[in-house]
Amino acid sequence: MILNTYIAGPFDANNYLLMDKVSKEAVLIDCSEYKQRIIEDITKLGAKVKCILLTHGHFDHVLGVNEMTKALNVDAYINQADIILTDNINNMVNRISNPPVLEIPEIKGRIQDWQEFTIGEHRIKAIPTPGHTEGGMSFLVDDEMLFSGDTLFCQNFGRTDLFGGNIKKLVHSIKDVLFELNGDIIVYPGHGPATTIRNEKLSNEILRYNN
Repeated sequence: MILNTYIAGPFDANNYLLMDKVSKEAVLIDCSEYKQRIIEDITKLGAKVKCILLTHGHFDHVLGVNEMTKALNVDAYINQADIILTDNINNMVNRISNPPVLEIPEIKGRIQDWQEFTIGEHRIKAIPTPGHTEGGMSFLVDDEMLFSGDTLFCQNFGRTDLFGGNIKKLVHSIKDVLFELNGDIIVYPGHGPATTIRNEKLSNEILRYNN
C-alpha cells in the first residue's frame, strides 16, 4: 500500500492518496484543494483513481472537488446527511472574514453506513461517526489505518458548535465506536499529525466527557 499525504486548503486539511501497489487502484480521501502535485503524483505512480471519498461536508474539506473530479474523471462520494452542508457551502464560508463566493461541489456518490470500497485486495470500510457533522464518516482500511476526518485528532476531537454538530453523538462515535478498534491502528486525521487508537484512548481530550 502507498499512502501520500497532502496538506491543502485554507485551514491546512489533510488530503490522502491511497494506492494498492499491485493493481494501482487508488482513492483520494478528502479534497480540500486542487493541487497540481496530487495530479503529478498520480501520473508518476500510474495510479488508477476510482473515486474521491469525503469524510464530511465542511467547506475546507471539499473545495477541490469540482476541479479534481473533472481532472481525474471520477465521482466524489459523501454521506447523504452532509449534502445539506455542501449545497449550502457559502452559508458556512460566510463565517470567515472577506469570504469568497464558492462553487457548489458536484458530489454524485452517496456513502452508506458500513459500505465497503476496494482498491485491489484492500478493503475500505465506511464507519458512521456523526458528531462533528451529522454525516461524518471514518474510513477503516484493512484494520490497519483509520482516516478519521475531523472526528478524532491527535489528543483532541472535532468541534460541535457548527450546524449538524452534536457533542453527545461525537462522544459516542469516538468512545463507543472508534475506541473499540484495535489499538495498533494508525489514525490519519483531517488536520494535524497521525496517531494511534491506543494513544488516543490514553490521552485524548474526549476522555473528559461522559457518554
